[in-house]
Amino acid sequence: MGTVTGPKQARSRVTRRHLLEAAVSCLAEQGWAGSTVTVVAERAGVSRGAAQYHFPTREDLFTAAVEYVAEERSAALRTLFQTRPAARPAVVEALVDLYTGALFRAALQLWVAASNEEQLRPRVTELEARVGRETHRIAVELLGADESRPGVRETVQGLLDMARGLGLANVLTDDTARRERVVAQWSRIIDTALAAP
Repeated sequence: MGTVTGPKQARSRVTRRHLLEAAVSCLAEQGWAGSTVTVVAERAGVSRGAAQYHFPTREDLFTAAVEYVAEERSAALRTLFQTRPAARPAVVEALVDLYTGALFRAALQLWVAASNEEQLRPRVTELEARVGRETHRIAVELLGADESRPGVRETVQGLLDMARGLGLANVLTDDTARRERVVAQWSRIIDTALAAP
């Protein structure tokens, strides 16, 4: 019997991952209104029943999807700088990249939906607080920031807030050229602010 359970559990994990990835894509491309469990199940290549087995409600599916991809991106960010030294300009660029892709678009759609849907708001608020804390921790670690120094914590948070703003600017139009100049300037600001006294 143990041999049946192993492959079955593996298939279940794969199905779950496909649903989560499909949910983020749908949310990023079609927004909250166009992203239903049925649409996500079709994109993931599974039945609606299988989707509901893993995620009983629409809110379960989409909050889990944003959380899953945020965790994947955090892990990828850490891995990126394990193989080579973390030069601050590269770290600033990588942090900004977190806010300009499909994950940020999906999270943004979830934020907008949560602002109008009472049952979703507490879940999204809690999720965003957790993701925000983790992103801040990673930024501090990769930048080699000493938060015991006055103003350093606020500088790192300002960098993340700026990155989020650049992500918002990129939602409607391709803001690459301006973003590159802003990222270069912020890299200089971060280097100066975090330099050893």
